[in-house]
Amino acid sequence: MREQAGISIQDAAGMLGADRTMISNVEAGRTGLSEERVRQLACHYKCPDSGLIEALAAMAGTRRGRGWWDEYRGKLPDGHLDVSELEWHATRIRTAQTVHLPGLFQTEDHARAIFDFAVPKLPRLEVELRVAHRMGRQAILVGDHPTPYLGIIHEAALRLEFGGRNVARAQLDHLADASERDNITLLVIPFSAGAFHGAGQSILYAEGAVPQLDTVQLDTSFGAHFVDAPTPLENYRCLLDLMERSALCAAESQKLIRSIAREL
Repeated sequence: MREQAGISIQDAAGMLGADRTMISNVEAGRTGLSEERVRQLACHYKCPDSGLIEALAAMAGTRRGRGWWDEYRGKLPDGHLDVSELEWHATRIRTAQTVHLPGLFQTEDHARAIFDFAVPKLPRLEVELRVAHRMGRQAILVGDHPTPYLGIIHEAALRLEFGGRNVARAQLDHLADASERDNITLLVIPFSAGAFHGAGQSILYAEGAVPQLDTVQLDTSFGAHFVDAPTPLENYRCLLDLMERSALCAAESQKLIRSIAREL
């Protein structure tokens, strides 16, 4: 908002009677904001988008209290907490996974097996904290107002036996059961589809209350990377659409998941 209004950090701080460091910290996500301060800044910046202002104010109001992820602050890397907060505020989630299964559907044993493969090796306490945090993220998919979710998974991810056969079979059964919920659609790209757009990608597209708050999260070797610029977002939407076209329908996807589970 500030940049679109052509206002410098120094001028923005002067409008609030604050130090420029405060503005920098807010914009970098190091300092939170109240609903009142969000509206005050939007007024100073002459933002005409009431929908965006209301969405930001609602998020600020939520953050006045502690989010469940805050109990992990200082215990896990900030990227893990950012992902859970992103998912919490999302109005709809789309993901694509070609090697790993979506974290929102992993069983404890499956997640633990994945974290055991981290390099360098994680201490046992760190592994258990990450497993508990991953399980906590899954709360958004249940309850009175579960988040709508569409996940695209390549068959390769279904066949990797993290934790051994028994763990893998239980994981696939859990995944198939989850796909029966009304708010969840899981689509599988089978090996028979051959080459497909987005091969090797791991994408989480979180839709915000307004399009300006849409965000993509990508997994990298150095942690979570977030994208929110309009052009890359449009490209990721197109990529997910193309990947979806390569996938089986929901019913056939569920059949394939259960078939692979029976083979184990």
